[in-house]
Amino acid sequence: MTDDSPSFVIAEVGHNHQGNLERCKAIFHAAAEAGADAVKIQKRDNRTLFTREMYDSHYDSENAYGPTYGTHREFLEFDAAQYRELKVYCDKLGIQFFSTAFDDASADFLAELDMPGYKIASGDLTNTPLLKKVAAFGKPIIVSTGGATMDDVQRAYDAIMPINPNLCIMQCTSGYPPPHEELNLRVIETFRRAFPDIIIGFSSHDSGIAMPLIGYMLGARVFEKHFTLNRAWKGTDQAFSLEPAGLKRVVRDLDRARIALGDGNKCPYPSETGPLNKMVKRVVAARELPAGTVLAADDLAFRIPVSAKITAAALRPFEAERLVGHRLNRSVSAEEIVTLADVGIG
Repeated sequence: MTDDSPSFVIAEVGHNHQGNLERCKAIFHAAAEAGADAVKIQKRDNRTLFTREMYDSHYDSENAYGPTYGTHREFLEFDAAQYRELKVYCDKLGIQFFSTAFDDASADFLAELDMPGYKIASGDLTNTPLLKKVAAFGKPIIVSTGGATMDDVQRAYDAIMPINPNLCIMQCTSGYPPPHEELNLRVIETFRRAFPDIIIGFSSHDSGIAMPLIGYMLGARVFEKHFTLNRAWKGTDQAFSLEPAGLKRVVRDLDRARIALGDGNKCPYPSETGPLNKMVKRVVAARELPAGTVLAADDLAFRIPVSAKITAAALRPFEAERLVGHRLNRSVSAEEIVTLADVGIG
């Protein structure tokens, strides 16, 4: 990607599907309609990811789908057949589908399904063995950096790049959602200076739509926003996720930003002609002037004429001095446009 590349927008579904395959498809469909380039969920091998104590611990959250943390997590996982069904569905939608690998077993699971790319969550930024394992798959790898120091990010970069340079590092703050004063979007600029050979992105955990646009202006080109169909649904991420209308605006505004930046050359545009014809003054006769009049400055005035009478020959005020001292070759009515041709120039 370059500075003028289109944005790549990922709708982070996570577990907003609530373990329901058809609901997940509906979310994917809405993301595609909103203009997202990709949808992403999360894969965990819960038995190997958590200690037995953690897996069996009592879980009484209002967002729980089971009495223990392990049963809660298992409820939200899709198996290989469901992943294949989702992949086929996304192919029909024309949207990319991939997942976050939270552990070695999940990484292998996703590799067997030939995912087009992989996400590494902020919590695994310092998990160098997992980074190297996923990098070796040879597919694009996106790494979030919530809670990290610059040393942590550099270590991850150094681990991945010799294996797989197709890397995107995402500025991220791992609050759910974080306060705006902790978003620190200027880290995007820091990352661009430190890692000029890779793509920089922004994983936006805030609940609004404005921050990705600022991220784009600072140089991010890959964007991740949590996405759902209903922010009131049960689930930790639902409340700060975007609904379809919000995601559509994010995609729209990022595309507009790319186009609106232009090439930096100042020039007039066709859309300006009509409005400026009603605002820009032209050189006209200050009074009725007979043929043969040698024009003086006070013979000329600056007025806004009828648009239909404005041609390329009409002079703007700064050009009036080109007429002064020259003789009119025709009679000119008061407030009539005076051109260079009227004094035999050009």
